[in-house]
Amino acid sequence: MELLKNIILAVHIIGVASLLGGALVQMPGARRGESRIIPAIRHGAWTMLATGVLLVGLQYPLGNEVNNVKITAKLAVLLAIIVVMLLNRRRETLARWVIPTLAGLTVANVVMATAWTAYR
Repeated sequence: MELLKNIILAVHIIGVASLLGGALVQMPGARRGESRIIPAIRHGAWTMLATGVLLVGLQYPLGNEVNNVKITAKLAVLLAIIVVMLLNRRRETLARWVIPTLAGLTVANVVMATAWTAYR
């Protein structure tokens, strides 16, 4: 079960890399108003959501405690990413704020995952 969790965690990190990498690739175009939602952004966001749900679900059979406040905050940030992505996915060019917002929210999610410690 621990091996399965680690494999899912690896895929989750690949999703983060895809989302953030896709946003960073589009960043120069965002300044010129020529950016768009590319497949790397879409697939990364959906991968993060699916694997994140699986990771939380696997914590219970493994006997680990789950910090529900942290998970809820991370889910809220990811849902904001998905909403921004979905609202702008079909546009040929995006408003200048879309790509930096996606990148910033992704970084915020990573910071929450790594720096947030449980205070009980």
